[in-house]
Amino acid sequence: MPSKPFLSIVLGNLKLKNPLVLASGVMGTSPTLLQRIALAGAGAVTAKSCGPQAREGHPNPVMVEWEHGLLNAIGLTNPGVEEEVPLLKEAKALIKPLGVPLFASIFAGTVDEFILVAEKIVAAEPDLIEVNISCPNVKDDYGLPFAADTASAVAVTQAVKSRVGDIPISIKLAPNVPDIGRIAQAVVDAGANLITAINTMPGMVIDPDAVQPVLSNKVGGLSGPALKPIALRCVAEIARCVSVPIIGTGGVTTGQDAIEMLMAGATAVGVGSALWYRGPEAFTLILKEMQSFMEEHNYRSVKELIGKAL
Repeated sequence: MPSKPFLSIVLGNLKLKNPLVLASGVMGTSPTLLQRIALAGAGAVTAKSCGPQAREGHPNPVMVEWEHGLLNAIGLTNPGVEEEVPLLKEAKALIKPLGVPLFASIFAGTVDEFILVAEKIVAAEPDLIEVNISCPNVKDDYGLPFAADTASAVAVTQAVKSRVGDIPISIKLAPNVPDIGRIAQAVVDAGANLITAINTMPGMVIDPDAVQPVLSNKVGGLSGPALKPIALRCVAEIARCVSVPIIGTGGVTTGQDAIEMLMAGATAVGVGSALWYRGPEAFTLILKEMQSFMEEHNYRSVKELIGKAL
């Protein structure tokens, strides 16, 4: 009887038992919830993004499910980096014995704030720091997200990289830019060890009876199945431009979705809205579906899938 395919991967300097990574923001910062996802089969878990100060986020309604996905405008709710550090320390203590790395995620409104958050988050000793640059640059570019401008993206990358020592950083890019490959290449040249692609896509859902947008913030971030074709295109474009690992994120709900993301050039696969559709067991289900596909098509390792479609 042939042996089962190897699902383990090497992500930079980290070894993961499988390529599935809990996406940031889905399970918050609760240590026990992050532990639950690690036990459910995730190869790595990412905590919800934290910033320089606590944020309450937007008033309800902040999420709506529509025919093809989810739209959310949570508003970067977080306890602030000072409060998040002990939570991350506790989470790492719970999941390290399981062989599951912990990724922190940070955001800020200025380069100086990114420096502040980066300097503080290292105290939690995360295995990787994801740098969310899709938030607006409130100081230099009149609200333009860092991810939309190459110079701003490079400035954040260099600032964070200089403050975190040996901890690898992954820059999380936005899909709504003219040339995502060029921005990816620029941040890699500036010191990024990995790329996370992509963040959600801005969108709107309108209630025609109420004659207004459903979300209190009017606009939200699109995730779920509708985002997958956009994410695949972005990952493929980035993979053609850089040689660092990519965490492909966006619309992955099944094993086939994960296989497609790997074939587009991702080394690891972010899983987020799948938890809405399939519950915490989404990781177990996706892994089983991946394994079945690989057995059927005679793939012996995940490495054989990476970039296959390119």
